[in-house]
Amino acid sequence: MARPGKTAAIDYTTTHDLTHGLLERASCPPEKQFVLLKDADKKGLRLRVTKAGGKHWQFETRLKGQLITRALGEWPAVSIAEAKAEAHRLRGLTETGTDPREIERQQQAEREAAKAAAAAAKAQAEREAVAQALTTGEAWAAYVAERKQHWGALHIKDHERLTRAGGEVAKRGTRGRGVTIPGPLHPLLGLALRDLTPTVIEAWAAREAQTRPTTARLAWRLLKAFLGWCAEQPEYASVLPNTNPAKTKKAREALGKPKAKGDSLLKEQLPAWFAAVRGIGNRTVAAYLQTLLLTGARPGEVLAMRWDDLNVQWQGLTIRDKVEGERVIPLTPYVHSLLAALPRRNAWVFASPIKKDSHLTEPNHAHDRACAVAGIEGLTLHGLRRSLRSLTEWLETPTGVVAQIMGHKPSATAEKHYTVRPLDLLRLHHERIEAWILEQAGVQFDRKTEPGKLVLAKVA
Repeated sequence: MARPGKTAAIDYTTTHDLTHGLLERASCPPEKQFVLLKDADKKGLRLRVTKAGGKHWQFETRLKGQLITRALGEWPAVSIAEAKAEAHRLRGLTETGTDPREIERQQQAEREAAKAAAAAAKAQAEREAVAQALTTGEAWAAYVAERKQHWGALHIKDHERLTRAGGEVAKRGTRGRGVTIPGPLHPLLGLALRDLTPTVIEAWAAREAQTRPTTARLAWRLLKAFLGWCAEQPEYASVLPNTNPAKTKKAREALGKPKAKGDSLLKEQLPAWFAAVRGIGNRTVAAYLQTLLLTGARPGEVLAMRWDDLNVQWQGLTIRDKVEGERVIPLTPYVHSLLAALPRRNAWVFASPIKKDSHLTEPNHAHDRACAVAGIEGLTLHGLRRSLRSLTEWLETPTGVVAQIMGHKPSATAEKHYTVRPLDLLRLHHERIEAWILEQAGVQFDRKTEPGKLVLAKVA
């Protein structure tokens, strides 16, 4: 059959041998939206010519009774040969019952998965690069910010105190240096997190143990907890070893074990101690030290006492307990008289005479001087708490009673779940303890005298 002339009209109802010239002449009649120029060689291949002049390759066939149309690209960007080759491939798939759309979906899914994997790998590489450059101080700040909501005020203060940079001008507690020294953890904060190796931590522990072993042991415990947290964070775990680098035998041995302290007042030392303490010129400090002994409370708990904590009506004293939150103990007559005689400078019972809105600070210095006068060596403020527990042995006071007054956790199931001592029952024992201690100290005191006007005198 003769080839149609180059100027002859194109019959879009039949197939054609597609040529470059034919495709150039193809156009859509004005009365139609598009026409299809079908290929005689590859069944299903056609060029879709739109009214706007667009020319796009299509492949069309039926698979399981369903019409399938696939776009192959725009002509002339996709040549006749390329379009025929793609049509041939699609025809081969459909003749074997394979849906090319499903293959394309799988290929697209694979491309997206590969893209996502590449993005994840890139993000991981960026995280690892950041982690490699991360300092211990930066990770520590993130750790404290996330965990502090679960900590108490004292625990938060420990994290701040042990990482301080030091160098602040101070008149006391600097051993003549005039400035504060860095906290034991501060030298580690400038290191890269990846450099906190067992060897580095062991050398740090050995160095700190030479000058401040007790503080260093606390710092070591905080460091172990911090590194344990880091191991659980994806952004930090990659730069740390599999095991906590602070948990090594050498570090533990370098810091040593804490020694149990046994400082406490003997019964025979009570007269000398009371005489020296009552002779302190600052009556707030004197009252604080005596209250510390007679309540058995922790030094910080007594310092934190506010006037609102005194219940004069029911003779109760609320102690802000670091273990249970708070506990109420009897406001015994002698302690009541001491507190009632104090000036009310601010909300604190043991108010600072210098700072407007603060309690006493470092009353241990006055206590040390009083102990020197009394000839008692090595007695600490916490030793006064220990003293109450020891002195009650003379009275054979029930252990659970003393523990409840001092704020110790119950040590037995029956004590914890079945023994409930109201305030008036505690008062029975506590007032007996106080009276016995004052008797041994040779301190006279009239319980009937109105608190705040009580006159105390030491028996000659």
